Amino acid sequence: MNIYLIGYRCCGKTSVGKALSTLLDRPFLDTDAKVVEKAAMTISELVSRSGWEAFRDMEKSVIEQTMSLLHHVIATGGGVILNPDNVRNMKKAGWVIWLRASPETVRARMAADPGTLFQRPDLTPAGSMDEIDAVLFTRQPLYEKASHLVLDTDILGIDAICRKILEHTQQGNA
Repeated sequence: MNIYLIGYRCCGKTSVGKALSTLLDRPFLDTDAKVVEKAAMTISELVSRSGWEAFRDMEKSVIEQTMSLLHHVIATGGGVILNPDNVRNMKKAGWVIWLRASPETVRARMAADPGTLFQRPDLTPAGSMDEIDAVLFTRQPLYEKASHLVLDTDILGIDAICRKILEHTQQGNA
């Protein structure tokens, strides 16, 4: 089975995914990177030119393609759970783990990441920093419903998160 990492921006999906893929000796795939590769432009450029719907359509296509993969660690985009087909497909093809972070942690990580504006276009007219509370509140039930396991990245570092995931994979859950 694949391991899908879901969660909001800056919750650690890519960092944990890379570390986990090394520990498990599994290939790593980042769905946002695949969308960028397919679109031949950044996510910000894609959204600016074609809108969020075009991005979500490409994201759905990438998720569908991951269903044919075996034993991959897959970091998804923060909004992957907005499409019920994505959730259904991820659950069919693997174990879905929600990396949860508080709004304060997300803000701090976004502020510390020089690539935030380039890589993470605004989701609402409020702007990336001001929209965090509202978007997290709206998405929380979707993340919860989609996940098999929830890990708080506010209190756990990458190594601890990987150990927790390994515990579950060693129990035959993934």
